Amino acid sequence: MSVPIVRSVAELRRRVAEWRRESLKIAVVPTMGALHDGHLSLVRAALERADRVIVTLFVNPKQFNSPADLAAYPRTEQDDAVKLAPLGAHLLYSPVAAEMYPDGFATAVSVSKVSEGLCGAFRPGHFEGVATVVTKLFLQTGADLAFFGEKDFQQLHVVRRIARDLDIPIEIVACPTVREADGLAMSSRNGRLTAEQRMAAPKLAEAVLQAAEQLAKGGPAAAVLAEATQAILNAGYQRVEYLELRAEEDLSPLGTGEGPARLLAAAWLGSVRLIDNVSFQPNLR
Repeated sequence: MSVPIVRSVAELRRRVAEWRRESLKIAVVPTMGALHDGHLSLVRAALERADRVIVTLFVNPKQFNSPADLAAYPRTEQDDAVKLAPLGAHLLYSPVAAEMYPDGFATAVSVSKVSEGLCGAFRPGHFEGVATVVTKLFLQTGADLAFFGEKDFQQLHVVRRIARDLDIPIEIVACPTVREADGLAMSSRNGRLTAEQRMAAPKLAEAVLQAAEQLAKGGPAAAVLAEATQAILNAGYQRVEYLELRAEEDLSPLGTGEGPARLLAAAWLGSVRLIDNVSFQPNLR
């Protein structure tokens, strides 16, 4: 048994119209497939708040700045549908690229400020691709609620800004990062790690968490971040793209001890790019 799959905007809207006639509340969980327990936690959260839940599966070529990364991204639609069925998800929307970006498609959604720096600095065009596809998914599904994980914290801010600035009547619901037993943030990319790399991978989360704890106690920011960066490299990571403090509310660079903060990191382990973040109350000096 698996969840019903639709592939066209027309069929999706026909199903949604039926639900609307019954005055049902609709939620959407946007994904690129290769579902893991982190994705499934979003579906469970959506089912608690909505009468009908649409999971979208679309490996969006516009948000990949590396053709090799796009080619390597796992495609597991049938397995994903089977995983969704026992949860009670009502629909899997899995369009082909031509349905999302037909011939002549010439529009892009660009979000400034919150998309700058962090992943935005290292993945040119990524957040424009995210913003464009998410806007389309919001409009195609007409959902009342959309569920996103906090692991992709910068993406979460981009999505919130889209809904706010474009007056899209949808509530963005943030859900906590789901982790493996050893602390590694769940990601579809984790399956590409070798056995040796998988052993080293949790050191990213460990270093970020320890650094946040030290900063919360008043540790000197520059020294704490330098030590955490070295710990990540010593664990076997080849490169740390960034390890930065940002304000929780708007992702502005954090230089004082005021307000909740996020410590965000991205690093390369072999050919796999992993990200993580943790929230804390800073006591910086």
